[in-house]
Amino acid sequence: MHRYLAHAVLLAAIGFAASPLLFPGFGGYRADLFPIPQHDPPVQPAGWTFAIWTLIYGWLILGSAYGLWRASDAPGWQGARPPLLASLIIGIFWIPVANRSPGWATAMILAMLAFAVAAFLRAGGRDRPWLLRPLAIYAGWLTAASGASVGILIGGHGILPAQAAAVLSLLGVTALAAAIHAARPEEWGYPVAVIWALAGIFAANLSPPNWLLLLVSATGAALLAFRAFSGAADAKKETAR
Repeated sequence: MHRYLAHAVLLAAIGFAASPLLFPGFGGYRADLFPIPQHDPPVQPAGWTFAIWTLIYGWLILGSAYGLWRASDAPGWQGARPPLLASLIIGIFWIPVANRSPGWATAMILAMLAFAVAAFLRAGGRDRPWLLRPLAIYAGWLTAASGASVGILIGGHGILPAQAAAVLSLLGVTALAAAIHAARPEEWGYPVAVIWALAGIFAANLSPPNWLLLLVSATGAALLAFRAFSGAADAKKETAR
């Protein structure tokens, strides 16, 4: 049974990576899909930050292949596989939904995040480069992406102005990321992925300068960088004992 699940995760990871090829043309939510069109929303990261998906796709495939080959029955993998499989299956169909309905796409990416975080927190064993690290990067990016999606949705439906929605979302992302990282403070991959997204939001608001968004994104990134450094240093001390 465990081997079948390992096969399923690998196939889902490949399908997830293939989804941009199967459903091409997504470059962010279309402005006209909202009651209040969202042209260049301030909470959306700069385009170059999305290159992290190449790393995420590749690492998830390689990690899943390694898990099937060397760790199909390993206890540290078994707890992470079911939620990871659920997250990846939802992710396969996220792009076509996002091209039509930002509301449903936001619900989907929040579900992807919840399952990814569950997989990240359940992962164990010594296969950190193949199991914990790709899950950390994946969950970290989804944390920021979910916040951005919620912020755009709030602004697009006039619940708050786009600026206020962006600030609220960034504060939420930073708080959620700090809480999740506190559960596994030794793993720096998670906060680094969130910091990457915050750096993209900072860059997107440089010209013209949106000083409030620059301050909030930079403060969030600095806080998570401090936590990542502290967590890694504490883990190193524990290992040395």
